[in-house]
Amino acid sequence: MGFDDPTPPAEMADFDWPMFGLVDDVRPALAAARQAGRAVALATLYAVEGGAPRGIGAQMLIDAAGGAAGFLSGGCVEGDVALHARAVLDSGEPRRLTYGEGGPLDIALPCGNRIEVLVERIAPDDAALARLLALADARIPATWLSDGARRACLAEGEAAPDFTPLVRRSCVPPIRAIVVGGDPAALAAAKLLSQTGIATTLIRPKGPEAPPPFALAAYLREEAAEAIAALAPDPWTAVCVMTHDLAVEQGATAAALASAAGYVGVLGSRRRAPERAARLAQSGFDAEAIERLHAPIGLPIGGKAPWDIAIAVVAEVVQRLAAPAEPS
Repeated sequence: MGFDDPTPPAEMADFDWPMFGLVDDVRPALAAARQAGRAVALATLYAVEGGAPRGIGAQMLIDAAGGAAGFLSGGCVEGDVALHARAVLDSGEPRRLTYGEGGPLDIALPCGNRIEVLVERIAPDDAALARLLALADARIPATWLSDGARRACLAEGEAAPDFTPLVRRSCVPPIRAIVVGGDPAALAAAKLLSQTGIATTLIRPKGPEAPPPFALAAYLREEAAEAIAALAPDPWTAVCVMTHDLAVEQGATAAALASAAGYVGVLGSRRRAPERAARLAQSGFDAEAIERLHAPIGLPIGGKAPWDIAIAVVAEVVQRLAAPAEPS
């Protein structure tokens, strides 16, 4: 995930235009605050009655330096939560907040429902925070537990702590993507994946030495099959094979299907599907492995322009790999 790398701090909170709410995973902001030696207030939605824009486990971080990341509702409560968060940062005492029925009369939810939020202070030397970020770096699923005063972060199979948690949040590794290709559709997909916050590696065998003019996690010029194998895709990795070079496509697809990648998609028409499946079978892949392949890549939204294809690809990757922040 790259939490050991320099990470920009959570942006300064502007509740008129809450751009901080575009962030869903607050772990990078937690890492940035920890690296800077700053405490944060972490607000977690732990109970919902009726419908709500966000599910249990949704989080919002308020940095001691004035930044914020994440959101808890549809903009109804974030400003009030931030006020309580600043008090929690000052006192160190956690707070439980209720909005809707039983909450402050001036902050009723438009949907008429009820949510409950825990706000807790997380110090930069917090042991559970260190474990959370270490497991994220290792791409190991974790469970975050807290009662507001005590916290624990556990990997699967580890013993439960000696307190009753109010918050129990599953923390899976963040989605990452590998895009193979260099034509406009591949570039559009790589750019859009990156812009949505997905760490994206672009592979273009023997491509230009200079990377494309947009942000990427990495740009690789090696043979696609070797590069994919070295990246070791895991169940939270999408491999998007978007090249018109048949040899590159075959090698990349085989390497992706041989890995633990949670999503493998290939550019091309449905007409080519039987031919592609036959080649994979000849290479030793069984029917179950071949059925993992999404071809043609992307949801069928219509349109063949590069951005149309990119939107379809991002939508299918998120559909297949995004996990809700819910109790495990």
